[in-house]
Amino acid sequence: MADRRDLDFTYSLTDRIIRLSLGELADFSGAKFDGDFSLSLEAAQQRKHEYLADQIGLQPDQRIIDLGCGWGGLLDYIRRRGATGVGLTLSSAQADACRRHGLDVRLQDARRASRDELGEFDGAASLGAFEHFCSPEEFASGRQQEIYREFFGRVAGLLAPGGRLYLQTMVFGSRMIPLEQISAKAPRNSDAWILALVEYQFPGSWLPSGQEQLVRCADPHFRLVTSTSGRLDYIETINQWNAHRGSQLPPDAAQAPPGAAVAEELRLPPGLHLGGQRQPDLLRARADGSLPARVREDVVRAQRRTRLGAASPQTSVMCPSITSRRVMEVQPPTGTRTESGRVPRREGHPR
Repeated sequence: MADRRDLDFTYSLTDRIIRLSLGELADFSGAKFDGDFSLSLEAAQQRKHEYLADQIGLQPDQRIIDLGCGWGGLLDYIRRRGATGVGLTLSSAQADACRRHGLDVRLQDARRASRDELGEFDGAASLGAFEHFCSPEEFASGRQQEIYREFFGRVAGLLAPGGRLYLQTMVFGSRMIPLEQISAKAPRNSDAWILALVEYQFPGSWLPSGQEQLVRCADPHFRLVTSTSGRLDYIETINQWNAHRGSQLPPDAAQAPPGAAVAEELRLPPGLHLGGQRQPDLLRARADGSLPARVREDVVRAQRRTRLGAASPQTSVMCPSITSRRVMEVQPPTGTRTESGRVPRREGHPR
């Protein structure tokens, strides 16, 4: 998976840009417009939080864990609803930002969460973090399913009986190209070239292969309750991120680090940092944060494309037996525990 160094590269370097553009408690994941693109970004994020709360059955005084909590947008909502949220992140800047606002956030790998250390929770959510749980190397070695199964098992172990998991993640679609074809040397604007840009910006991260893989890996710990595609929502979210970027910059923004200047110059959504030693030669920035005009042009064109190998955002809700926006329930493996401790499978639950 993406380790702490990878996630600091992806998120901590852009911490100031994101907070200045989207607010101190930024929600850096796809919002929920439901086709109403007259909504503001803030209203659509609020709608997503309300939908999530409804799907996991959020009640005052409950404990909810946010696995990959970002800048604490969801944790703040949970707090305003009278519940207690605990967040996990591997980005030191995200953890510091959350703590400044009184949120309970641990600098910890969400894949290693345990009941012994964190206690029991009434519900769980993960918005956009699942994309970082498997690396290209782990995928190539055939470990992706094992990694996901272990994660779902750990989350099930954190939840009280009947607790639900809300999972929002990007997934690869049926047109995804083979890993070995991805290259910054591929023809410009090809899927292979665009995916190479994504790979360099999000090191250590590889997406799941559709909803089917998630449902398979979640069994027997979770069963799928509901699932929706957030593709159009995510496109509009990016459009509004672009509109927000730079709109709230303070007078001293000119002194921001080179990455901020590059992001502003390229009109990219917050988080696409093009400076730094770990970028490919193709995207090497000059010391002042600028890029050659041809590269700038190419990246802007690539950013506007939506294919990316047919990747699309999904959300799921899973219940205790499984949420691209997915809600999953934890199931005592597939039913209600009996006095003997055996767990019968209920009709209609997927194997």
